[in-house]
Amino acid sequence: MATKGERTRETILATAESLVLKNGYSGTSIDQIISESGITKGGFFYHFDGKNDLAKHMVLRYLDQDARFFQMLMDRAHELTDDPLQQMLIFVKLMAEQMAELPDTHPGCLVASFTYESNILNDEVRQLTAEGVLSWRRLFSAQLEKVANVYPMQVDHSPDELADMLTSVIEGGIIMSRCLEDKSLLPKQLIGYRNFLRLAFTP
Repeated sequence: MATKGERTRETILATAESLVLKNGYSGTSIDQIISESGITKGGFFYHFDGKNDLAKHMVLRYLDQDARFFQMLMDRAHELTDDPLQQMLIFVKLMAEQMAELPDTHPGCLVASFTYESNILNDEVRQLTAEGVLSWRRLFSAQLEKVANVYPMQVDHSPDELADMLTSVIEGGIIMSRCLEDKSLLPKQLIGYRNFLRLAFTP
């Protein structure tokens, strides 16, 4: 069971993420986070040294949640079939279904938000956001490499390029769905990528 301090820290991080995704990093002040979290200023600075320290732990928390989400879907895909192509197709389909079940449009990506405002973040946070994108590439590419070892690729793209394409589809789908206020766009983009993969590896 989480301690009171751990619960307070999680409340601060969750509140800060929600505010940053809505207002941007530069548009979110520590005072806003304190007010929305219902804590004291002393309580905030007990857990975080300042805004950059908060940003660091926000990214770490976000990437950990993303990693566990993606791994859960990949594990489920592996449980359903031994075929690497089908595993990847199921993985993308499961992700699309999860996105379709969101009650509203996707709230946004913290990595993307911090990248847009990287000029006001310190080197450590910038490096963490870059490592987050690379971690997505490694996960997707590892599975796509398995696919390429079994199925002849019909397009001139490396597994890393196909992995980056999936990241681009996810991030672009989030932006489009929020911009046009249509939550169906993100899952539709994922299904489009899934269809492309099927064609890319079908003789």
